[in-house]
Amino acid sequence: MTTNIREQIDESKLTGLQITVLVVCFFLNMLDGMDVLAISFAAPAITNEWAISLESLGIVFSAALVGMTVGAVFLSPYSDVFGRRNVMLVSLVLIAIGMLATSRAGSVTQLIILRFAAGVGIGSMLASMTSMVSEYAPNRLRNLFVLILHAGYPIGAMLTGFVAADLLPAYGWRPLFVVAGCATLIALPVVYFLLPESLDFLTKKQPNGALPKANAILSKMGHPQLAELPARDQESNDLKGGGVSVLFSDSLRAKTINLWLAFFMSFATLYFLLSWVVKLAIDSGLALENAIYAGVCLNLGAFFGSISLGALSNRFGLTKVIALFFLVGAGFIVAYGTSDVTVVWKLALVFLLMYFVQGAFTGLYAVAARLYDTEIRTTGVGWAIGAGRLGAIFGPIIAGILLGAGVSIGWTFILFALPMIFAAIFASSIGLTEQDG
Repeated sequence: MTTNIREQIDESKLTGLQITVLVVCFFLNMLDGMDVLAISFAAPAITNEWAISLESLGIVFSAALVGMTVGAVFLSPYSDVFGRRNVMLVSLVLIAIGMLATSRAGSVTQLIILRFAAGVGIGSMLASMTSMVSEYAPNRLRNLFVLILHAGYPIGAMLTGFVAADLLPAYGWRPLFVVAGCATLIALPVVYFLLPESLDFLTKKQPNGALPKANAILSKMGHPQLAELPARDQESNDLKGGGVSVLFSDSLRAKTINLWLAFFMSFATLYFLLSWVVKLAIDSGLALENAIYAGVCLNLGAFFGSISLGALSNRFGLTKVIALFFLVGAGFIVAYGTSDVTVVWKLALVFLLMYFVQGAFTGLYAVAARLYDTEIRTTGVGWAIGAGRLGAIFGPIIAGILLGAGVSIGWTFILFALPMIFAAIFASSIGLTEQDG
């Protein structure tokens, strides 16, 4: 965005349009939480109906994760070419088709393919939303906006648990995917009519019709209109079409590597926790039929941790607070895995460890959004997510190997606290400045 427009947005009060962008994207991220975790709630019913093996079920789980990686790495960069809004609409279509078709799946193979397709849309939309929200936020609130956006995911996951608890016993697993697919379809007109294209994208990339679209947005925000589009500066021209290689230019190489490593480490531990935290709560004495309370505490901790980090980062610095949250989170991971306490305290530890771990993790999205310029922002965010998801794939696998080899739950949690320490080091080494983003 040109300096004058950027300064106007940074120095002005929030407008209704900016709040609308945040609310719509928050809603979309809630849908992501529903779409990703619906299979987890449906898994026991699918297993009973089809008598499939745990190995096959594991492939079904992984299919969406692989799809999300592909979407983040290969589809989301088109957001830097064709616009955030257009790629988000395409992503929603992919997700809706994948979810609705899943409700009609008749075999494990079909289920794997459809979960992969939905995952591609989810992965792509996540990176595009991060860029969109970042670009509409004033600088003073950018961290908070991005973290509020990503706090929608655990809320969607929690609501899915409540919906599943009502639907599955009475109607089976298929209606859960119908509900998720229909909710995604509803989001299509919401995005089409309420969500504008990124103003940064229009003024810097300057696609056909950019000037009237930019002026319409500026008018809604109460800012003066443009007589003509600003001239592209040399930096903008250098970034145009640079693709992934630009992420490793002299000025960005070290920051990109540190960001990818921080994502990798935190993804590995986060997905380990998502796989084992609730089970351990049940093993500690929580009745199976009340296991939803562990899930509620987990997702509430994630929500409040994300919001808190956003507020604290504006005062103390984004990467500093992320590093602190990772370190404190490591301590609570050890405490949770090794303590022998009552169920109430176990639930409290679930809340606290996710407060710090998920809070720090979502903070990395804000770092990525600040680190890269408009022309490569979604490419940068998408590839960082893709690199991190390798950790998400390996984390649960390594945990299974350790537990299968006889390593105790306590020592396994201690070992998975170590990536949090490395993530803190990598995050603090990124060297984010006020000028980034």
